[in-house]
Amino acid sequence: MCVVARMPDCYGAGLISFAMLVWPAMAVETAPPPNFSGIWGRNTLNLEQPSSGPGPIVSKLRRANGTIDAFGALVGDDTSPILKPEAAEVVRRRAAIELRGSSAPNHHNQCWPEPTPFILSLQFGMQMLQKRGEVILLYVGNSQVRHVRLNEQHPVNLAPSWQGHSVGHYEGDTLVIDTVGIKVGPLSMVDMYGTPHSAALHVIERYRLIDGEAALNAQSRHASLYAPGPPMPFNPYGRGDIDPDPAKNGLQVEITVEDPGMFTVPWSSLVTYRRVLGEWPPEAICAENINNYSSNKDAEPPSADKPDF
Repeated sequence: MCVVARMPDCYGAGLISFAMLVWPAMAVETAPPPNFSGIWGRNTLNLEQPSSGPGPIVSKLRRANGTIDAFGALVGDDTSPILKPEAAEVVRRRAAIELRGSSAPNHHNQCWPEPTPFILSLQFGMQMLQKRGEVILLYVGNSQVRHVRLNEQHPVNLAPSWQGHSVGHYEGDTLVIDTVGIKVGPLSMVDMYGTPHSAALHVIERYRLIDGEAALNAQSRHASLYAPGPPMPFNPYGRGDIDPDPAKNGLQVEITVEDPGMFTVPWSSLVTYRRVLGEWPPEAICAENINNYSSNKDAEPPSADKPDF
C-alpha cells in the first residue's frame, strides 16, 4: 500500500519521487531544454506577418504584379494604423531619402549594434549557443552577437544600451526572451524602413522547433511577397545553402512588440528559419565594406572622436 506516511512504499511502487513530493518545481526545472543548436537561415528579409492581428509595416512600393521589390528603395507604409503620428512622420522622412536614390542610414549600414526586432528583420543566418546560465545568439551579417541571461530579472535601475537588456527562460519546448532598455538615438528603429521606437520598447521573442514542412511553407509564403525579383545573393556573408530536406525541423520565432510611445497597439510578427548546410562563416567585417551598403553622405564609415573606455 502506498501512502505519503510510508514513503519507501511509494518509491518502490514507482508512483512518487522525493523531488515531486518535497520540491515539485525542481522536477520541472531539471528537464532538459529544447535543443536549438546548429546554423539556421532564411533567404528573404523583413519580418513575417502574423496569422492574425496587427503586424509590422511593409513597403508601399509594389511591382506591376503586386509583389515587393526587396532590393529597391525602402519606403515603409506610413499609413499603417499601428503607427502614431510622430512615428509615421519618421517613416515618411526616411522614405524621402530613399526615393532620392540614397540609402537612409540604419544600424546595419552604419555598423552599429543591432537591437531586436531590427536584427531579426535584417539577418540571413543565426546560430544559437545554449549555456547553463546564458544563451548567445550569433548572426552572420556584421558578426553581430546578442547575450541573453537565463532565469534572471531585469535590473531596477537599468542603463539603456543599443541592444537592450535581454533575459530568458524555457517554457517547455519554448525559449522565451524578454528585452527592454533599448537605447533611443538617431537610428532607433525596429525594421529596415526606419520605424522608430521610444524608451518604452518591450520585445518578447518565443523560439520553438516546428515541423520541417511547415517551416518550408512559411518561408515560401513570406518569399512570395517579394517574388519574382532579383535572385538572392549566393551564400550571403558566406553562409551555406538552406538544407532542402523538409524532414528536418525548422525554427520559428514569434515576436511581440509593445511601445505605447510610438505604436497605437501592440503588434506581432514571425521569423522562420530552416537548417543551413556547411560551417559557420568567417567574420563579416562591416566598416571596410560600408560603401557596399550606402551611397549618401549621411552613411559615412563609422569613426570615434574619443575612446569608448
